[in-house]
Amino acid sequence: MLSVPLSVLDRSRTRVGETEAETLRATVDFAQQVEALGYKRFWVSEHHSVPGVVGSAPTVLAAAVAARTERIRVGTGGVMLPNHNPLVVAEQFGVLESLYPGRIDMGLGRSVGFTNGVRRALGVEKDAADDFSTQVQELLGYLAGTSDVHARPGEGLDIPPFILAVGEGAAIAASLGLPVVLAARPDSEELVEQYRTTFQPSAWSPEPYVVLAVTAAVGDTTEAARRLLLPEAWASAYSRTRGVFPPLQPEIPADMTAREREFYENALRGQYYGTSDEVQAALEGLVQRTAADEVLITTNTYDRDDLLASLAKLIG
Repeated sequence: MLSVPLSVLDRSRTRVGETEAETLRATVDFAQQVEALGYKRFWVSEHHSVPGVVGSAPTVLAAAVAARTERIRVGTGGVMLPNHNPLVVAEQFGVLESLYPGRIDMGLGRSVGFTNGVRRALGVEKDAADDFSTQVQELLGYLAGTSDVHARPGEGLDIPPFILAVGEGAAIAASLGLPVVLAARPDSEELVEQYRTTFQPSAWSPEPYVVLAVTAAVGDTTEAARRLLLPEAWASAYSRTRGVFPPLQPEIPADMTAREREFYENALRGQYYGTSDEVQAALEGLVQRTAADEVLITTNTYDRDDLLASLAKLIG
């Protein structure tokens, strides 16, 4: 087993032949299974008007997950704060924490809608993310009770905040004294070091806390594990060449164009796959190099039973 806790992020990816309602119900069922395996957290994500991804209302979905689980921490990976009013977000998490005390995490991101049309529908501009730090401070002020306006419920509740970060986001997390979630990549060690070095202790987190998000698959053989990653890799390549993120499918086409093949191969780079011993050793090496405090598994594949088996072997 790894020396740090393991958690899971589920993006509610659709599968071929599956309705969006079935996908969302499957996310809730999957959370129950992940809890039974002993994972620390189960987080859901926010995407708007993205074909193939139906996790559009993370606090609503988190409520459904929390209602059907008992011990696992439940949260968002994350609520994209520029899309929302900070007071409303504070109140939403206040409701969640009030109903499921001691189990709710508040993961916050700074992304805005992917296209101009989506941003218009959400009522935000492309530069809305520039005010992310101010938005986070406003949100935390409602929870801390330092604002003239009071979040009811929410004010005074202990709801751990996390910042989902890419580059500048890590600096924001450090300046505000908040835990950070970083995607594992070649410069992870440098980003983590910068975050730890510049971290300012706060009432929310007296010390730095780093969660590394990774894609990892475990199988009986290295090749079997790699096959689990192929449906998502193909979907990624398809989206890069056609602008549409398709449902996951069991088989990938053999006759890719050169451009599709390039995106497909790139999508597989930096991912961890192999037998239980191989992946655990690789992830432990990553943890030791970065001094990460937790690892968040973000893997998707077509067959959820295969994915669950992979998670079982990983936490072993």
